[in-house]
Amino acid sequence: MSDTRGALELEFKNHLIKYLNLLEVKPEDINNEEPLFGGDLGLDSIDSVELIVLLDREYGIKIKNPTDGRQILVNVNTIVDYIEANRTK
Repeated sequence: MSDTRGALELEFKNHLIKYLNLLEVKPEDINNEEPLFGGDLGLDSIDSVELIVLLDREYGIKIKNPTDGRQILVNVNTIVDYIEANRTK
């Protein structure tokens, strides 16, 4: 893993914690492979909307198609891969 990849993963986890008010969670508690929905974090459909807002505000990424969202918002790795390929800020 490159340093920039690791930094982006940490940055995204911090945004995730802030945007979703995961007050008891630390970045190191979030496994990159752990499913965001149905996993230990217990995220729900409202959280998926917040994740889409996060990606738009922090990285300039707009997800309009729900099918795309389901393929992107799987875990930290899939989201960071998508950010690396599509970010505009």
